[in-house]
Amino acid sequence: MSDSWKIAAFYHFTDLPDCDSWAERMVEHGLNVGLRGTLIFAPEGVNSTCAGSPEAIDATIALLQSDERFEGMSVKYSYADFNPFPKFKVKKKPEIVTFRQAGADPRELVGTYLEPGEWNDLISDPEVITIDTRNDYEVDVGQFKGAINPKTDDFTAFAEFVDEHLVSQKDKKIAMYCTGGIRCERSTAYLKKKGFKDVYHLKGGILRYLEKMPQDQSLWEGDCFVFDYRVAVDHELKPAKWKIDPETGDPERMSDDEIEKIAERRRSGAIFKKPYTV
Repeated sequence: MSDSWKIAAFYHFTDLPDCDSWAERMVEHGLNVGLRGTLIFAPEGVNSTCAGSPEAIDATIALLQSDERFEGMSVKYSYADFNPFPKFKVKKKPEIVTFRQAGADPRELVGTYLEPGEWNDLISDPEVITIDTRNDYEVDVGQFKGAINPKTDDFTAFAEFVDEHLVSQKDKKIAMYCTGGIRCERSTAYLKKKGFKDVYHLKGGILRYLEKMPQDQSLWEGDCFVFDYRVAVDHELKPAKWKIDPETGDPERMSDDEIEKIAERRRSGAIFKKPYTV
């Protein structure tokens, strides 16, 4: 079956005092084009992973980028042969990624962006501290070799990790990464405000790295967790063989006899009614 669903992951920090009107506008647009997924608007910008037909996704990005404040927005695309979202939602929030730490504003101060090749060079240096800013259950699915896992259950706990375990390393080179880049925008801003000198982050996150970096040169190990019914994607950004354990809510590898059954439940939409049972 062809990959008929186009998936767009994007965010953009910008002054957006009219975020409420943008949210209302996107509700109407999304319903008209059959969009699925979530868009979050806040006074600091937009954050989304959404899916639809290629035409629907292209129209959505074009609409956003018709506003000059979103012209520089980077978008990461992938594809699936099933709809990875059960619903379409537009949310209005105080932050486009919740952190709850005053002063951690990427519009004011942020770490140094690195392209995938530059990232490989940096994290290969044994003197560099590489930190995974994602949650513990995400790290279990895949990570960069040697990266520190803060073992957080929620991104709001990352500041506590910094204050308790990293504050003595202000003179070290710190390299941070996350799924699509947005959590590193916030976390590098936080470290810079705390007085860390050399703070770097992977531009576009793991998803852009997997897209740009040839697999034979990749330092990524495993798959990449995503917050939708794909559960994880592989190095080709295709849905990987992971499911959510219905008992624990954690990602778990599919057994051989589950792979095709779950694939069919995803394609039929039955997965939304009774997730990850076969």
